[in-house]
Amino acid sequence: MSTDGRLTRRTVLSTLGAAGIAGVAGCSGGGGGDETATSTDSGTTAGEESVTGTTTGSSGGASGTVKLGVMQPISGDLQYYGKQALWGFLSGMAYKADADPVTGVESGEYTVTVGDVDYELYVRDSKFSADTAQTLATDLVQSEEVDMLVGCASSGAASRVITTVAKQANVPYMVGPAASADVTANSETCGDMIFRASENTAMDARSGGKYVAQETDVQQVYLFGADYSFGRAVVNNYESVLKANGVEIVGKKFVPQGYSEWQGLLDQASEAGAQGIVGGFTVATLPALFTTYLNGDYDYRVFGGFATEITTSVVGQTLQKVFGKPLTTEKLQGQKFGPFTTRYHWNQYDNDINDAFVEMYSNAYGRVPDLFTSGMFTAASAIVQGVEESGSTAGADLASALRGMTVTDTPKGEDGYTFQEYNNQARSAMTVADPVPTTDEWADRWGAAIMPSEPVARIAAEETTIPADSEEMGCSL
Repeated sequence: MSTDGRLTRRTVLSTLGAAGIAGVAGCSGGGGGDETATSTDSGTTAGEESVTGTTTGSSGGASGTVKLGVMQPISGDLQYYGKQALWGFLSGMAYKADADPVTGVESGEYTVTVGDVDYELYVRDSKFSADTAQTLATDLVQSEEVDMLVGCASSGAASRVITTVAKQANVPYMVGPAASADVTANSETCGDMIFRASENTAMDARSGGKYVAQETDVQQVYLFGADYSFGRAVVNNYESVLKANGVEIVGKKFVPQGYSEWQGLLDQASEAGAQGIVGGFTVATLPALFTTYLNGDYDYRVFGGFATEITTSVVGQTLQKVFGKPLTTEKLQGQKFGPFTTRYHWNQYDNDINDAFVEMYSNAYGRVPDLFTSGMFTAASAIVQGVEESGSTAGADLASALRGMTVTDTPKGEDGYTFQEYNNQARSAMTVADPVPTTDEWADRWGAAIMPSEPVARIAAEETTIPADSEEMGCSL
């Protein structure tokens, strides 16, 4: 038993192997989650060969070894999602160790030493597959005896790992960057050992939706989303927030991933009286939507969230086709394109921690920190802080320290993230920015023609997450 009376991972491991995970390893329960994209990532493609690396730092509290099973899609079409998440996590570890981040990461084992604690990272390629993630998590718990699971970019994969592995094994799981609000708002997936530092779709909506309702003249909105968990989460959360702020929803429509016949639907939104539309999509669908919108004669505004580099790159290319090269501020002004919420981008926060993060990340990986990186940096920072504060390397003690923790070192500033006690979701500030042409300063490390402007608004952490007493909150720990 741990010091707080909870069962440890090792207590349940033998029972788990006999009757738990092994019995459900082949069951289905949700797909990979996000839409397919073509990655612009130029990093090393993950392989099957195991490699090792070590980073050593000088700060720490406890002593011993913490084993972390880290799962991200680091090969395939969406490898950039997983790699930026992994790079953010490694940067957080490096920051706490006062060292350089590990680079050239593939599936394998790596060690980051902070003070007297060795953090052994068992990095595995989840391939954006729920089945693969479940199998990997099973092996990490049974064979490697990890103290904590970390990762998954797909919400479907994260949910599968929670229900079939983490909860059965009673092993702590730091989810991220999987963004569906349900992960920490649904009673089936939330839990006292399930944590997420990464921002989620509800935070997108509660930030962007409030800004649109309170700071623009938009009073009627049409909602579009991809017909799977991510798209539905975006639409449902925007609908809730916009209605609560007095905005009328004049229609909503879910379409298949990769849908391209947009003129009829955009005309329908116009006929319904929409003054703005939201698109809950990723790179498989956004280019066709934006091309039709930009080439059409629509009076309504498009808003939503600033995406990762691979999606923003395609959007930028679309804008260049419509308005010509080079893009200029003048060409973008008056297009009713944005503003957009951002969970995190490198130029949205001005503080010493973020400055150090941008520098170390850019030097190590050749690009600026992206959408998923701050949440994963904070996840690593929180884990180290939890070990130091608890004085223990046991998973159960780490979980106990994480509950209600305010994380000291984060890219959004000192004490920038706090884990809510009612669902273990970290809340943090969000920003709203306009799309602007990418400046020469960032062009060699940001491969898109547009980037977020300086923040036009900042939404406080207390306003970004689903409240405990909200109808949308189905978790009460």
